[in-house]
Amino acid sequence: MSGLRLVVLGMMGRVPFGGQTWLYLSWLRGLSELGHDVWYVEDDSVWPYDPAVNAVTDDCSYAAAHLERCMERIGLADRWALRLVGSEGACYGMSESALDGLYRSCDALLNVVGATDLREEQLQAPFRVYVQTDPVTAELRLAGGDAHTREAFDNHHVIATYGENYGADDCGVPMNGHRYVKTRQPVALDLWPAVFDAQARHFTTIGNYRQEGEDVVWRGDRYSWSKHEQWERYIDLPRRTDQSFCLAMQPDAEADARRLREHGWDLTPPLEMSLDPFGSYPGFIRASRAEFTVAKDQNVRLRSGWFSERDACYLASGKPVVAQDTGFGNVLPTGEGLFAFSTMEEALTAIEAINSDYEHHCEAARAIAEEFFDAPGVASRLLTDVGVA
Repeated sequence: MSGLRLVVLGMMGRVPFGGQTWLYLSWLRGLSELGHDVWYVEDDSVWPYDPAVNAVTDDCSYAAAHLERCMERIGLADRWALRLVGSEGACYGMSESALDGLYRSCDALLNVVGATDLREEQLQAPFRVYVQTDPVTAELRLAGGDAHTREAFDNHHVIATYGENYGADDCGVPMNGHRYVKTRQPVALDLWPAVFDAQARHFTTIGNYRQEGEDVVWRGDRYSWSKHEQWERYIDLPRRTDQSFCLAMQPDAEADARRLREHGWDLTPPLEMSLDPFGSYPGFIRASRAEFTVAKDQNVRLRSGWFSERDACYLASGKPVVAQDTGFGNVLPTGEGLFAFSTMEEALTAIEAINSDYEHHCEAARAIAEEFFDAPGVASRLLTDVGVA
């Protein structure tokens, strides 16, 4: 494969948390290990979050420092740019003229997460790929005639999705006439080594509990973006097993936190840990016994096949994963190291299976990561499938 000049658009500096950071770093690492000339760019008008002031701000100094540190970590120290559109002089990493030239000279632009609404400068890129990491919402909005979603899709030549069950007989997501390229979340395996600890205690996960304002109504039914409704279905799980659970989750409402604790879920604040992507964030995962997690209502009911990058990091760390079924079992092996559940009984059975032969399931988890999520392999397949390799 000859070397390509590739621009990855994202929001790693704008949202400088562990999950978002590793989502992008794994793509960048995978593409660069294939021998490509890879650049990471944030270039829009959305203010970044600055944890020093706990607010979004037009001061990009924290975001720029975060990008510099992260890109140096993966050997791409001089291959990034951050521009806050509409803020004079707010261009970091390279000059504005060099950034505009980068768009024109690249072979392909990958808009990962679809985080950037493309402007005239970015539309100069000769081949543009929308990499959809959160499937379903856009499709439901598009089916309802949403003009913004249609424009976002139309500004790209190819749509790639983590919805690996799209188009299957058991998938209810409307395709809206689009042909999707299937992809999945890569993991930089050398940066996520397996760690075995037979004494590890908790099944854990990291994430948000309740997120309002993103629900979508389609054909008269409401499809929820927030995970709290699915957590409620399994609220009694700790009472049904001797296994302990710890959620890196901080519900905004004290009533939500109290209800989780009363049902046996330990909670630990996620913010400080998530702002330490090379220390506390992977450390929490590596100290876990396994992951237990639910999915968004829309992914569960419509069976998109979505599987999260966080789940993949648990697998890479040699931690078994028990994840709510979204249809991912149609493309990933389940039953050893990775379990899909749709009922309380299935969740309990998976937990018992892991604990009855723990070392085997840890080894199986890492093996799944190596076979299915290795960053260069995932990146190579995407480039081939979209037609630029």
